[in-house]
Amino acid sequence: MDGYEKDSGGTPAGPDEPGPPAEPGPEDGPGSGPEDSPGPEDGPGSGPAGGPEPALSVEPEPRIGAEPEPRVEVGPEPSVGDEPAPRAGIAGLKLGPQIVAACALAVIAAAACIHVAMLFLHVAPSNTLTKQHGDLVDEWIYPEFEQNWKLFAPNPLQQNVAVQARAELRTAEGGVRTTHWYDLSAQDGAGIDGNLLPSHTQQNELRRGWDFYVGSHDAQNRPVGLRGQLSEEYVRRIAYMRLEREAPGKKGDEIARVQLRSKTTNVRPPKWSEEKVSAKPVYRVLPWWSVTPDDLPLADAKGSDR
Repeated sequence: MDGYEKDSGGTPAGPDEPGPPAEPGPEDGPGSGPEDSPGPEDGPGSGPAGGPEPALSVEPEPRIGAEPEPRVEVGPEPSVGDEPAPRAGIAGLKLGPQIVAACALAVIAAAACIHVAMLFLHVAPSNTLTKQHGDLVDEWIYPEFEQNWKLFAPNPLQQNVAVQARAELRTAEGGVRTTHWYDLSAQDGAGIDGNLLPSHTQQNELRRGWDFYVGSHDAQNRPVGLRGQLSEEYVRRIAYMRLEREAPGKKGDEIARVQLRSKTTNVRPPKWSEEKVSAKPVYRVLPWWSVTPDDLPLADAKGSDR
């Protein structure tokens, strides 16, 4: 396009000074207005007449009947230092440790199954297995795994039995004094209550000793069978050791005799039950037992201290 435009006076416009806009005439067609003229920012070659048009990339049309080329997606290349993720648990061990761990798990599982089976046979009613292998079951259960909750009993134990003891002291002045009753069962209960790992002595020594005595004596405290004398010596020594631990007398006093009794109290029924039971405790008082030298396991040490 030329740099001249016709105005009303016919004066040609300069290249840098645009002239007044020309009024469109009847001969002017669309596109001949000032909007179509290049502005001062349009340099040579920026319009259709300013230079060659940019070349357009034309993709070749696929030939009829030709199969399209498959597209291959290429992912990120793995780095040289990448390693497979480590396996957790036994699978992450080598073959040797895997065998050892598998054997250990098998032994633990077998021991757990045997233990559960022994506990079941211990609390179950008498049957063929317990008659044939009762000794083996007792060896496994006693003394650490003893169960006394009477799961299959038709009439479960509904009484609280407390064992109490007192001592007769021979004072240093030659007199005799009797102590008050010490509740040995309450002492064991206080030691067990809130203790995650109570000792076997606190749980079973006194209770088993009293059951042993009651089972081998009649209502008049007379021994029945050959185990009566043994049970009497057992509970007497338990009572003596517990009382000696309490230090009931003054310095120089000695325990000459001990006496035990049981206090049996019925468990109260629930509020919704119509059962009526007596709340009065029942006592079973045993005779006085003289302390013999065989009942003094610490006699030598005590004698040396005195």
